[in-house]
Amino acid sequence: MPTFPCHDYYMSSICNLVFLLLGVQKICSHLFTCLFIETNNPFAMFLLLVCRYLYITQLRDPIARYLSEWRHVQRGATWPSKNMCDGRLPTSQEVPLCYKGENWVGVTLDQFLDCKWNMANNRQTRMLADLSLVGCYNLTKMSLEDRNWLMLESARRNLRRLAYFGLTEYQVESQYLFEEIFDMKFHTPFEQLEETHASRSTATPKQLERIAKLNALDVELYEYAKALFLQRLNYLSRKSSDSN
Repeated sequence: MPTFPCHDYYMSSICNLVFLLLGVQKICSHLFTCLFIETNNPFAMFLLLVCRYLYITQLRDPIARYLSEWRHVQRGATWPSKNMCDGRLPTSQEVPLCYKGENWVGVTLDQFLDCKWNMANNRQTRMLADLSLVGCYNLTKMSLEDRNWLMLESARRNLRRLAYFGLTEYQVESQYLFEEIFDMKFHTPFEQLEETHASRSTATPKQLERIAKLNALDVELYEYAKALFLQRLNYLSRKSSDSN
């Protein structure tokens, strides 16, 4: 396969291509830049012309997701910076690191919460939103209130446009929705795991309150996503019943 700056977004063997947007390494702004701006690459142009791109994602309860990321970072996880927006990465002044050295091994939950530049805050909203609308990572472009409103509205709009999204807390229903939308069947049924890294975390009520406050946009986005998810689920269920 040819190598291009965005080659990790391309798969030459599948034309009905599905992208997972909400991994911690990929964001909407970077993805769209790769697909629609870097068309001077012949391979990218070929895919744009002959392939049908379908976008999907999986959302998770914001509190559980935040705790899970904290535990992951605590074990030493780091990710190369992929926060591309408008053709560039954020500067160290725009997004300072929360730690010194190679990783943040052993970070406590309070330390994780105290870093105001922590990219875990509102990660789902930020990764679904078009950050170009708010000046990417430049916080001086507008007021924080305007920035948050634009990001949340953009994330909601992009969520509605996805071919499919599921919810981690509704594994069985997410599988049903996927199979109905794409007319595909999984060989292995989805399972709802009751015990996770997040569920094993011993966060205090005060810490949980801080997490909810720091992730207020994600909380709103998840509530919106849950309502939309259940609406789509009910529609397909009624449609399936009517056809039987």
